[in-house]
Parts: sequence; structure tokens; C-alpha cells
Amino acid sequence: MNFHVLTLFPEMIESGFHTSITGRALENGTIALDTINIRDYSANKHMRVDDYPYGGGAGMVMQAEPVHRAYKELCEKYIGRSFRVIYLTPQGSVFTQSMAEELAREEDLVFLCGHYEGIDERALELIVTDYISIGDYVLTGGELPALVMMDAIARLVPQVLNNKESAQFDSFHDNLLEYPQYTRPEEYMGMRVPEILLSGHHAKIEEWRRQQSLRRTRERRPDLLQNNPYLTEKDKRYLQDT
Repeated sequence: MNFHVLTLFPEMIESGFHTSITGRALENGTIALDTINIRDYSANKHMRVDDYPYGGGAGMVMQAEPVHRAYKELCEKYIGRSFRVIYLTPQGSVFTQSMAEELAREEDLVFLCGHYEGIDERALELIVTDYISIGDYVLTGGELPALVMMDAIARLVPQVLNNKESAQFDSFHDNLLEYPQYTRPEEYMGMRVPEILLSGHHAKIEEWRRQQSLRRTRERRPDLLQNNPYLTEKDKRYLQDT
């Protein structure tokens, strides 16, 4: 998986992504990161990439030319490849785990990070394929949303996680929240680890975990249970009986 990020702040992306699991995956070559500084493609001697919006209004708008030029050079560098270009914007579809799973199957992803009052619409029309938001709020730029998405996608790429089961049983697997987790000691502040987890009976442990996921999802995110295609008849009976 190759991540390409068009940004005004490449150091922000680099520092955020070269840590923890993603940093290890970069080092071993499982994933790759390519940051492109949009300022390098400015025709202005001061490397300016923004201007006042036509029609008036507050703030500045990123110009179309530097963004488009940066993308064109990326395409020239990887001749023959087609790119999905994701523009991080509150106007996009809200990012979900199912989106992460679908995007993780791509060979290359390009993230376009806007700033100020946004990017000249003509640049977006020329290069963007996907408009995605990480939530219904506004941030100062697209770098943090890009890092959020890249982290969620990268961990689904084969061999990024050491334990193959780690991604399989995360929160939102089967559109359910993850079950409670425990580690040593067996008792802390008078609270004990559930006996079933100490039993060594793997089938019963898996059943308990599934039930806890169902219970937790109903309590905290009941919307995830509506029209959930992954619920079995046994799941539905458990939810009805408890």
C-alpha cells in the first residue's frame, strides 16, 4: 500500500505517521509514504498558494494551479497507475470501518489536504474521486483527518499488524463494538476478571465475547444494530432475551 499526501505541511504527516505500528510498517516496507508539498508547485516567487475568493467573503482559498500541478507530477512519476484521490472535507461521506476495509484493497491512495476556506473548486473537479469526512466538525486543515484515515487503513493491510487476529476482532468488526478486555492481575481494586476467561474453554469464551459485543453495542451504539447484515439468528435471540 502506497500513501501519497498532497499537503502544505508534509512535516506534520511525516512526524505523525513515523511512529508506533505505522512507523514499523514503513521501516519494513509493508506500506510506503510519499508527501508532496503543494507550495513547491506555486508559480509565485514567495511560494504563495492562496488568494482572496471571487465574490468576496472571509478567509482565503487555495489556488487550483499548485494543487493540480502537484498531482500531475505525481501521475508522471507513476506512469500507468490510476489513483483514487481523497479530499478530506466536512462535506464528504463520513468515514467508516467498511470504507477503511474497501480502501485497504487499493495499491495507491492519494490524500488531498485543504486549508483556509478550502480549495478552488476547479482543482477538485479535475482530480478528486472521493470526498470523505471524519466527522461533523471543522478542523484547521486536512492533515489530521488524513492521518486518521491512513492509520485505520494501514492496519488492515496484510502484515502490518503482528497478530493476524488483531484487526479481525477490533471494534466495528461485524459492525459491533469490541468486547471488554482484561489482563493480569486477576483481581484489582476488588474487581475480578470474569471467570469464563480463566476457564480455558475456548468455545464458551468466544460465545461470551460475542454476547458482550452485542450487549455493549446495544448500550453504546444501538444504531449499529439497525439492519446489521452480520447478525446471526442466535445473536438476534440473545438481544431479544436479555
